[in-house]
Amino acid sequence: MRLRNRMKLELLSLPGNVRLARIAVAAFASEVDYNVSDLEEIKVAVSEAVSNAITHGYQQKKDGVISLTATLFTDALEIVVQDHGKGIDDLEQAFEPNSSSDPERMGLGFVFMRSFMDKVDVVSEPGQGTTVKLRKKLPDKVQAET
Repeated sequence: MRLRNRMKLELLSLPGNVRLARIAVAAFASEVDYNVSDLEEIKVAVSEAVSNAITHGYQQKKDGVISLTATLFTDALEIVVQDHGKGIDDLEQAFEPNSSSDPERMGLGFVFMRSFMDKVDVVSEPGQGTTVKLRKKLPDKVQAET
């Protein structure tokens, strides 16, 4: 698994930055010819991870910092979304459908992430923040070229 390319962004926890994160990661991922469906899935997963950091991690406070790193390896795209917000008390419960700390939300963020990405890892510590690592295999033709 060799490094091909990497980008890193720091975003404030502003709702409008969800769109920026989606667009930036989609542009970065399009370097390797994902099909339109795969790009849409990547964009939804990134949107959910960043939105969770804003809504749950920073509880809508607009001065939190979200770190977004996208890395292209020879076999996969890896996206890491990290916040230093309130963290998740019960990770197992957070992965359950309809689990949300905000009654206005459906609680499907992790469900979408898991269904659209090949691998989702979450590390969270209450009071310290959350790191979400999303992984999507590269298209077969791209892997064959490397």
